[in-house]
Amino acid sequence: ELFYNPSLLLLLGFILIITLVFTVAANYFSGYLIPVAMGVVLISVLFDSRLAILINIILAVLAGVIAGGEFRFIVVALLGGLTAVFSVSRVHQRSDLTKSGFYVALANTFTIVAIFLFLTGFRLDYEIIKDFSISLLSGIGNGLFSAVMAIGLLPYLESGFGLTTAVSLLELANPNQPLLKQLLMKAPGTYHHSIIVANMAEAAAEGVGADPLLSRGGAYYHDIGKTKRPYFFIENQLGNENPHNKISASLSTLIITNHVKDGLEMAQQEKLPGIILDIIRQHHGTSLISYFYHQAVEKEKNEDVIEDNFRYEGPKPQTKEAAIIMLADSVEAAVRAMSKPVAGRVEGLTRKIIKDKLNDGQLDESDLTLKDLDKIADALTKVLSGIFHSRIEYPEKELKAEIERRKQLKNGVNHKQPAEKDISS
Repeated sequence: ELFYNPSLLLLLGFILIITLVFTVAANYFSGYLIPVAMGVVLISVLFDSRLAILINIILAVLAGVIAGGEFRFIVVALLGGLTAVFSVSRVHQRSDLTKSGFYVALANTFTIVAIFLFLTGFRLDYEIIKDFSISLLSGIGNGLFSAVMAIGLLPYLESGFGLTTAVSLLELANPNQPLLKQLLMKAPGTYHHSIIVANMAEAAAEGVGADPLLSRGGAYYHDIGKTKRPYFFIENQLGNENPHNKISASLSTLIITNHVKDGLEMAQQEKLPGIILDIIRQHHGTSLISYFYHQAVEKEKNEDVIEDNFRYEGPKPQTKEAAIIMLADSVEAAVRAMSKPVAGRVEGLTRKIIKDKLNDGQLDESDLTLKDLDKIADALTKVLSGIFHSRIEYPEKELKAEIERRKQLKNGVNHKQPAEKDISS
């Protein structure tokens, strides 16, 4: 993918050039200051760790050449870069990259100490101690400087090249994000629905080679437009009267479909990444709102009802992630409405909904295969069966008797049965 994408190649080249410029500048002070870790961190976050390891080896050798061909600088740059790669693999937010700097500084410290002990044969004099101190401070400064520069450059590289990193997606999944807090406060039913859909989508994505983080992040935001008119969506009505009962089927359809437009506007205002906007736009595709369509047909009693007027505007899902969220969204809503969601019925309904979406052409542009759809059905069923599992139904009469017995025991009432009469005489 990298070699067929000019934008990614340009980004990689830009990172390498920036790193080499800092390498030349740092070498004027000390070879231990050369910030190979900065470039490696950026490549690891923006691309992947395998490419970062390869680039780290190349940059470490170049750093050694620029620093006069001394092997010790290559070793420090190589081990510091490898430490950077493994430390950023567990980053959950942008500020965590600072920890990577401390890990690199620590790795540089141990490496420099080991090199000096090896080269000096444990001899100590003023010049050795002076040289060692400068080298050690340079190695520590290298780690911290690399982290600061990576944190500073990352948002500009993301926006400039239109990329959304794993770090960005993890930050978007934070419940304290303004749009998610607004969803929780204004549409709690939709919020709960979105959390379940996120778990379903992530599990399904892992099974078909899609991006689990993007699937989870997109699911969190796919219905944020419902905060504009929360009570027109059944999950937020909480037993109250359904407002759709008082309006026409066509107006209900307009309100329902508008949650996609409203969500896009809200997401754009908060400057959410383009791939999240695409999921919001595509997660219903051109699906038919069948309930209101059939309601309109029954009311009109003629063929004047145009089916396309009761469909979402689309487009259809263009990626695996958008298609997975479409399926998870539909399946979760249907299973939630089931009276007895036992595993067999959940799986049957899940596969029926997937088949209906497939037959309606909603998945035609998503690159999902039939084998993928089978795996998605299994994953969605497994998650939903764990969430909506059946519970033991206790008989009301026995339950009341047990509660009464416990109350009487608490009040000290003696429940001993009276002794039986002696009937032998």
